[in-house]
Amino acid sequence: MKYAAFALALLPTAALADPITFAWSPNVQTPQVDMALANDYFTEAGLDVQLVPFASGREAFEALLGGQVDIAFMAEFPAATGALTGQDFAIVADLSRYTGSRIIGNAPIASAADLAGKRIGTTLGTNVDYFLSTVLKDAGIQAEVINAAPGDLVPALVRGDVDAIVPFPTFYAGAADALGDHYSELRPGGYAPHYVLSATPEMTDARAEELTAFLGALVKADADVAADPAKAAAIVSDNLEGNVTAQSLQAMWTDMEFGTILAPDLLDLLVDEGTWIAAQGVVKADAPTASTIAPYLIEAPLAAVAPTAVTLD
Repeated sequence: MKYAAFALALLPTAALADPITFAWSPNVQTPQVDMALANDYFTEAGLDVQLVPFASGREAFEALLGGQVDIAFMAEFPAATGALTGQDFAIVADLSRYTGSRIIGNAPIASAADLAGKRIGTTLGTNVDYFLSTVLKDAGIQAEVINAAPGDLVPALVRGDVDAIVPFPTFYAGAADALGDHYSELRPGGYAPHYVLSATPEMTDARAEELTAFLGALVKADADVAADPAKAAAIVSDNLEGNVTAQSLQAMWTDMEFGTILAPDLLDLLVDEGTWIAAQGVVKADAPTASTIAPYLIEAPLAAVAPTAVTLD
């Protein structure tokens, strides 16, 4: 696994009164949050962080837009939609990047060309749909794309209803178990999901000091994850109630890059996704540009605690 290390500026730890509602549930992508909670870094920073679980990042983002939470964790794709539709929010950090996106089949897939004319299941209107579209476009081929709910994709592949699937990463292990010797995968590259934090306008304005302290706690936890990934995996596994073992987590993390940053590749991805969303007609809007998306990435809070982590300019 890869880690990013940054110099952490010292901030005062005076108590800050109002609680911060944080839309986050235990997951495999954000060990720095688990570490910050385990080591009381939020409390040390004078923060009262209250966790609010959601079933998906999209739901967490909707809660943020509705003012139900202050900060939300999610993949970057809902943010691309939000920016395209002019919603009022900010991306304040990119916690991790996943480099293992794959297409799974029940027969060998040697290259993207093998997908031509095949029935491929995915969940339309999501980042995995975007990923599949880019793979097909880059290979210059067409396939029959079939919409299915995330939990229905692996059973459909096992039954033979489809020839391949593009599920969310949380379903990869289940697909391998269900297919056994028939499992095949293709990792074509080209798309790395980013797992980001979005915040309300109040957090980036009137409560900017608290947001900076919140991000400072995560940057501090980044160093702990880098120093002892085995301990981090044990803590995350415990928070996942043992549903994913520490050993399995460390294996998964070979495809993860951890580190709280804001970098140009996130901006580029949001522009490309926004262009794809507009072209699909999912949202009636003009294709975005870097200049229309950039204002949604707010640098100051993270730059205050980890100046070298922000490389957007």
